Amino acid sequence: MNWKKIAFGTLNIVLGVYLVLAMTAFNKPDAGRVCRDIRINIEKSVVEGFLSEADIKFMLNHDAISPIGQSMEKINLRQIEETLQSKELIEDVQCYKGQNGLVCIDVRQRIPVVRVMNDQGEDFYVDNHGKPMPSTDYSCNLIIATGHINKRYAEKRLVPMANIILSNPFWKNQIVQLNVLTDGSVEIVPRVGGHIAYIGQPDGVEKKLDRLQKFYRYGLMQAGWNKYSRVSVEFDNQIVCKRK
Repeated sequence: MNWKKIAFGTLNIVLGVYLVLAMTAFNKPDAGRVCRDIRINIEKSVVEGFLSEADIKFMLNHDAISPIGQSMEKINLRQIEETLQSKELIEDVQCYKGQNGLVCIDVRQRIPVVRVMNDQGEDFYVDNHGKPMPSTDYSCNLIIATGHINKRYAEKRLVPMANIILSNPFWKNQIVQLNVLTDGSVEIVPRVGGHIAYIGQPDGVEKKLDRLQKFYRYGLMQAGWNKYSRVSVEFDNQIVCKRK
């Protein structure tokens, strides 16, 4: 019986040592490894942003935080996240280590939804949260907003309307310009049709656009897209058209 107890005890000790060594190796998988590559994933959105994978790599190199060639143990993931998140075009960053010397960087960039070119000569982009974005050498296919627009109007009135437009495939393709008049009301310049669509104040925008879309489908498809110079959906339950 004693030898069985001794053997059983020895086996337990061996298993215990093995588990400790295994856990140690598991918790330090980076020992002796260096970073060989980085994988950058930029989150997709309904609108094309300004940043590319090459831009992120340039930022890493410019700020001397590229992990390539560094020991995996010594790579400071938090430093990479905080440095990238300090950039004006970036909203959020998640950085983590992968297998075989890989560092993964997931980026959520600020998404421009409208470009403002107001009557004061200002030219700036606004993101989907209503915050102005810095000027950039990049351009993307966005709605242009002109007229009497300040930054508060852009945040509180223009961006909610732009988000509605961009969430609808028809309007995203059809609307190329929004013109804001001095009283804050809005004119729409469509891609197709030689007319201006007037929606009045940007309240109840979804309902107004729904009425306008039905008019396009059941009215202009019959009467012709170039018959009217102005179409107003300002008021509920009516559409007022002005002939050319």
